[in-house]
Amino acid sequence: MTRSLVIAPQWIGDAVMSEPLLADLAARGERLAVAALPWVAPVYRAMPQVREVIELPFAHGRLDWAARRRIAATLRGRFDIAYVLPNSIKAALIPWFAGIPRRVGYRGEGRWLLLNRQLRNPGGRPPMVAFYQALAGEPRGVGAAADARPSLSFERAVLRAAANAAGVEPGGYWVFAPGAEYGPAKCWPAAHYAELARRLHANDSLPVLLLGSGKEAALCQQIADAAPGACRVLAGQTSLMDAMALIAGARGLVSNDSGLMHVAAAFGIPQVAVFGSTSPEHTPPLNPRAQVLWLKGELGLDCMPCFERNCRFGHTRCLSEVAPQRVETALHDALAA
Repeated sequence: MTRSLVIAPQWIGDAVMSEPLLADLAARGERLAVAALPWVAPVYRAMPQVREVIELPFAHGRLDWAARRRIAATLRGRFDIAYVLPNSIKAALIPWFAGIPRRVGYRGEGRWLLLNRQLRNPGGRPPMVAFYQALAGEPRGVGAAADARPSLSFERAVLRAAANAAGVEPGGYWVFAPGAEYGPAKCWPAAHYAELARRLHANDSLPVLLLGSGKEAALCQQIADAAPGACRVLAGQTSLMDAMALIAGARGLVSNDSGLMHVAAAFGIPQVAVFGSTSPEHTPPLNPRAQVLWLKGELGLDCMPCFERNCRFGHTRCLSEVAPQRVETALHDALAA
């Protein structure tokens, strides 16, 4: 059996989108270990094909040369092949230091010495699932790439434990993920989230759980304050594992284009994804129960998609003109799908 090490990407959404690659590798008999930063490691623990998750104790953006050499020493002789998913030089250092015989990845930042099987960097912004699946080295038709969908799973006991800790019943709550790590240009307005929360709570009395990182707690509190009695702020109060379990057990989710959007898609729950500055042609929620709202054709804004962190014009019309009533309708459509 081929022993394989996968160097994981650093963002939650990208980690989710790598799942079809890992499924392909496991299906052809490779035994998989994933080396991941702590904030994405829980994603790989929800992939049954992953035998081992190795957490990397690196700070964001730092080279940590000595630490990479120490970790590589513990991996020497354990693996036959490494798949390096990020395009940075530092991501390719551990397989090289560890002397793993076959090291596969995109050329990225001039990694000709570190990788001995290099794929040409694609132009533009390719669909991420196909981008990662190409590392398996097997020709895939357009139809196969289009059909590939990330899939995550938890045992039912994990879902119930997370729901109990949050004081809710599985299936008896909504989830909003109103933040976006990349920047505010991806965020549907807080006032719109609050109005949607009021409408949903008035209809069914189910609580709306507001999830995200600690950096998004203030945003979530703003939404909760504008929707009295409808929301519970859990941003920054749960682990990523528990947040994922709460998403998996939710009645439905509303989010921006974010990592938690991809988590919801991989669990296959009803969801609405609001896009503005980014494009669903690049990173859509790959979920047959997802509804995507992107008003590029309706608004006729030449700046869409800009892929910027902040709106250069200061109006974020691409998001603010997506009405809460429209999102509510889309959510009910997702439930019926």
